[in-house]
Amino acid sequence: MIATALPIVALLGVIGSGLMAGLYFAFSTAVMPALRRVTPAAGAEAMQQVNRVILNPLFLLVLMGTGLVCLLLVIGAPFSGRPGTAWIVIGGLLYLVGNIGLTMVVNVPMNNRLDAANPLTDQGAAIWADFLNRWTAWNHVRALACTAATAALTVGLWS
Repeated sequence: MIATALPIVALLGVIGSGLMAGLYFAFSTAVMPALRRVTPAAGAEAMQQVNRVILNPLFLLVLMGTGLVCLLLVIGAPFSGRPGTAWIVIGGLLYLVGNIGLTMVVNVPMNNRLDAANPLTDQGAAIWADFLNRWTAWNHVRALACTAATAALTVGLWS
């Protein structure tokens, strides 16, 4: 059963991690550079709204659903007897650690700190400046991790 379900589950992992890689890539290459160009108050307010709006059912389904898929792959792939399982496990771990782990440990706390800030104050501007640099750097890592996860899962699926 695991051997027959593995390609379908791995394909779901490829799609989900690819979608997340694209989202993070867009933030790193367009959204955050654009927000850096406006006033600190405008950039911080816009990002506060983005962080609120993104917590929608479709985003959460892709983010966490792919996490669940990758967890299933990490646990089940070694028992499938199919070639390429090492790549599938690596891809699953890259997604779980490099996306879910970083999001929960690094990006969400920064989002929460920004959300609690008043962008019109000096303290809010300082929080925004720190956020722009640190959040964006960690977002680059998430984009790379999801891209690598997509590649590893694809290699495992093709093997």
